[in-house]
Amino acid sequence: MRRTTGAALATAALLIPLTGCDAASDKAGEIVSSATAAVASAAQEKMNEVKDGVNAGGDVKAGPTSTDGDRTVAEITATNPKDKTADYTIMVNFRDGDGNLLDAVVLNIDGVEAGTSKTGTARSNRTLSGATKAEIAQALRH
Repeated sequence: MRRTTGAALATAALLIPLTGCDAASDKAGEIVSSATAAVASAAQEKMNEVKDGVNAGGDVKAGPTSTDGDRTVAEITATNPKDKTADYTIMVNFRDGDGNLLDAVVLNIDGVEAGTSKTGTARSNRTLSGATKAEIAQALRH
């Protein structure tokens, strides 16, 4: 996933001197959008690999975003309402202030005991700029 994003950004950087500013900016935006879509698709593929998962969107909450080094992070909390220990696989989308998808990651929070909560940290795949929000795109309890 990181190679795809890096290659897309490198390609965008090479296009800037070869074209007019507006055309280069448009092309760079298209490439970044394409790379973001590829990352989201890869995250969805990981979610599809979970066997016997039950929709658990109501069990999972995303906290506010912050930065950790050059990455955006958000604390994700899974609360297990069932009577036995469960694992959670969670797809987290990072969006900008306009709601545009910037990145998508999959996080596992394992061993959440019955009736308790456990947290994990969703970490962006790349550097994100501007105000970002983390949202739960999908959560599976298994």
